[in-house]
Amino acid sequence: MTDPNAKLTLVIGATGKTGRRVADRLEARGVPVRRGSRAATPSFDWRRPEGWDAALEGVHAVYISYAPDLAMPGASDAITELVRRARGAGVQRFVLLSGRGEAEAQACEHIVQSSGVPTTVVRASWFHQNFSEGAFVEMVQAGMITLPAGDVPEPFVDVDDIADVAVAALTEPGHAGEVYEVTGPRMLTFEDIAEELSKAAGRPIGFQRVPHDAFVEGAAEAGAPEDVIWMLDYLFATVLDGRNASLTDGVQRALGRPPKDFATYARETAASGVWAVA
Repeated sequence: MTDPNAKLTLVIGATGKTGRRVADRLEARGVPVRRGSRAATPSFDWRRPEGWDAALEGVHAVYISYAPDLAMPGASDAITELVRRARGAGVQRFVLLSGRGEAEAQACEHIVQSSGVPTTVVRASWFHQNFSEGAFVEMVQAGMITLPAGDVPEPFVDVDDIADVAVAALTEPGHAGEVYEVTGPRMLTFEDIAEELSKAAGRPIGFQRVPHDAFVEGAAEAGAPEDVIWMLDYLFATVLDGRNASLTDGVQRALGRPPKDFATYARETAASGVWAVA
C-alpha cells in the first residue's frame, strides 16, 4: 500500500538491472515511484532533455543511473543538465550510481555533489548479474566464457546489494554526503567465476581468454549495440587492470550487513533455470 505521506521518487533507468530493483523495493515500502524510461509516461530519455521537466515534475528524490556508463562521452554534460533541471523542479535528494575506478564517473559525481542537493554516491564495478541478465548470459548457457580478461581479480558485487544501498539512501536519514564503494565479500578472477558457475549449474562451464581486439570485433559482428560495444571495450581495456582489486565496506556501512557472495548468487540463479541447456 502506498504511504499517503511519502514523496515521489524518480527512478532513472527503471528497466535496467539496478533501476528495476530500486523501483520495486521503493514501491514495496509504499513510496510513490515514477519509473524513468523511454517507454514510460512521461518518458525519460537521456538523449531527449526536452522531456526531462515533465519527468521531474513533483519529484522529491531522484535515483540517477546513466546508461550505459558514466564514462561515456557526453555523460558529464547530460548529468549537468539533469541536475540543473532537477534543482529547478525542487528535487531534495539525489542518489547516483557511479563507476568504481572510473575518473570520468568521479567527475560526474562532483557535478551532482556540488549541486547543493543532498547526495549519496554508490560506486560499483562488475555485477554478479552480468552473467545472468547482461552481456555474458549466453556464454554461460553455452558452457564457455570467452572474454579478454587476465588473472586480475575483481570483487564482483550483487545488484540486489546495490539496490538495497540505494533504497536506504533514498528513504532513510544519515546517508547524505556518503560515498559508498560497494563490492562483494571476496576477490574472484574470471576463472574463479567459471568454477563457481560450474558448481551451481551442475555442469562444466569454462573460461577462455581471447585477445581484446578480437573480442570487440566479435561483439560488433554479433550485432551488439554500439554503446554496449563501447562500454565493453572501455571496461576491459581500463578498469580491469587491477585498480579495483580490493574489497570495501560500503554494503556493511550502508546496511549493517555483509554483501552477498557470488556462490550464493550462483546457486539462487541456477535454481531459476536461466542457465539451463535447452
